[in-house]
Amino acid sequence: MSAFAPALQRLRDEMSAVTSVCTFLDHAAISPLPRRVRDAMVQYLDNRLVTFGFMDREEEGIPERLRKTVARFINAAPEEIAIVQNTSHGLNLVAQSLPFRPGDNILFCDMEFPSNVYPWMLLERQKGVEARCIPNDDGGLTVEALERYADRRTRAVAVSSVEFLTGFRTDLAAIGQWCREHGAYFIVDGIQSLGAIPMDVQAYGIDFLACGGPKWLMGPVGIGFLYCRRERLDEMMPPMAGCLSVVNWQEWRQYDLTFLPDAHRFDLGGPNLVGMTGLMAAIELLTEVGVENIHQWTLHLTDLLIEDLQRRGYTVVSNLDPRHRSAIVSFAVPGDPQKAHARLKEAKVAVSLRESYIRVSPHGYNTEEEVLRVGEVLGNALA
Repeated sequence: MSAFAPALQRLRDEMSAVTSVCTFLDHAAISPLPRRVRDAMVQYLDNRLVTFGFMDREEEGIPERLRKTVARFINAAPEEIAIVQNTSHGLNLVAQSLPFRPGDNILFCDMEFPSNVYPWMLLERQKGVEARCIPNDDGGLTVEALERYADRRTRAVAVSSVEFLTGFRTDLAAIGQWCREHGAYFIVDGIQSLGAIPMDVQAYGIDFLACGGPKWLMGPVGIGFLYCRRERLDEMMPPMAGCLSVVNWQEWRQYDLTFLPDAHRFDLGGPNLVGMTGLMAAIELLTEVGVENIHQWTLHLTDLLIEDLQRRGYTVVSNLDPRHRSAIVSFAVPGDPQKAHARLKEAKVAVSLRESYIRVSPHGYNTEEEVLRVGEVLGNALA
């Protein structure tokens, strides 16, 4: 794919306020908002018809429309979708709701972002569940690593669909099959892939998928979702309860703590309708553009980036196996990486400094010229 596809041009048009002032290659951090997303939230506020605490019918429908939008996006059912604040919120709900027992262990690798580590470490303190952090396998988690470190008390595997530092794309289908064969919950942090790589929770056998909106989904901060496989919901005892969590919730003084049978059991109170409106607009935009189109284009862009960096003498630390490639590329720079990062920032090239590496993460609207700006600004490694 060497030409900029018309569908991707639509996405670039949405980002003109950004592309006119800088080269933004940092979607593994926080994405700028597409024009449509911002406009949807502003229009919601302008048209808001809430007075004296009452919502109109259109507003009451926003959470359900978002559930349906998310469900189509990941091949789930709307009743399997809970609306949460962010990825950490979703993963903590999973950790605190499942019937783990003392002596059980949960496996994750040492490349995980803290959002997918601390919920399991907290269980270790609370319930005597072992949070078993195992060595990564060339940048991520593999079935081979699970075979080395799992045992009969392994109750869950927690993994990112794409690792935040190395960009390692996890073989979700293989790990999902392993979890089914070993009776383990399969828990996925999807924030570094959703919006850039297609997701199918059914095909991958995922039990739980948590994702926030502000990275590759290009949505607002403070809104996300949690997918809970329907067959697992009966095993989950929510750690919190609110006025919307229970059956017959409109019978305010019945005080019947019978949780709703679907993912609505995680609803507590007043929803973030502005954030929901923005996230819904973002997912609808990405659906129109086509996530597969975005995936193929970002692989092309990172191919160019990797080739240019290696030609210039830089060491790429991301896994280069095509099976594990994503839109995230991290590389080492000689000398002081903070100075290299500052040089890019001064040239208005937005990337991240993670640990001692420069991390580049283009989206579907970026161009070949933009990803090559990294090497142009930094020059050759030996220089």
